[in-house]
Amino acid sequence: MKTLFNACPGLLWVLVLFVSPKVQAVPYDTLLVVAQDGSGGYTRIQDAIDDAKAFPDVRITILVKNGIYREKVKIHAWNTRLTLRGESPEKTIISWDDFFDKIDRGRNSTFHSWTLLVQGDECRVENLTIENTAGPVGQAVALSVEADHCLVRNCRIRGHQDTLYAAGQNARQYFKNCYIEGTTDFVFGAATALFDSCTIHSLSNSFITAASTPAGSAFGFVFRHCRLTAADGVDAVYLGRPWRDYAQTVFLYCDLGAHILPEGWNNWTVEREKTAFYAEFDNFGPGAKTDRRVGWSRQLSKKQARKYTLQKILLPGAWDVGSF
Repeated sequence: MKTLFNACPGLLWVLVLFVSPKVQAVPYDTLLVVAQDGSGGYTRIQDAIDDAKAFPDVRITILVKNGIYREKVKIHAWNTRLTLRGESPEKTIISWDDFFDKIDRGRNSTFHSWTLLVQGDECRVENLTIENTAGPVGQAVALSVEADHCLVRNCRIRGHQDTLYAAGQNARQYFKNCYIEGTTDFVFGAATALFDSCTIHSLSNSFITAASTPAGSAFGFVFRHCRLTAADGVDAVYLGRPWRDYAQTVFLYCDLGAHILPEGWNNWTVEREKTAFYAEFDNFGPGAKTDRRVGWSRQLSKKQARKYTLQKILLPGAWDVGSF
């Protein structure tokens, strides 16, 4: 299908329109198309989202054709079971440039700086670039996910500080085959989030993660089969530091580049090292040596590592695991 789609971009839209039985099986539109050239029903992504039925019984898909969409986009809490799917991750781009000082809404301005905000449960975001182009000017979120049972797949999430906010004390989120870049704390938040086969790219010497996992959570941030890379000249990066006391971050089966510091982790404050859970298992690459890791981090046993599966991290719940 990928080869056919590349050769004939319109083929995908035709197949979805005329093959999918769900399009005609319910009394509301389950397929909305956004195209800047006017060939779809909408030219702006937000207009399509705002026109989608609230709390649908059947999933609604918004297909976005290639283009740079200069929008601040919000998937509302009532936009459950919504799929936002780009034509291609490299050429379908949602771009905005808000940042802390520009927003100027007090001490919590960071949380208003997003380019794309997802608040609808069971949402899927696929084949898109989501970027905050403010640059290295402080906190500037590209993607904020504040919902449960959300899937982000084949996306490029680009920014600097605080690029990806994975939020929600009881939220479970799955990031699959994504590219995520940033400088300081560029993956942060309280959600239980599984990062599977992702590229995590550091743009400066700083910290990758800043989890704020709630006390009592079985999991926090889990990175499996990921590749950690860095820009030229970057050579001193921590895997993470705890934003809150019970932060959890685990890296398993990951390729850690030479930019990862030998100590691996930072405690932010001396008190938080007593409650944070930072661990690794079976990583490889020049940054994976564990002999100089901080004493309060952990190396999992094979038995402990077996619990870090998609089913155990993200289930039970309304996941269609077969679709992953």
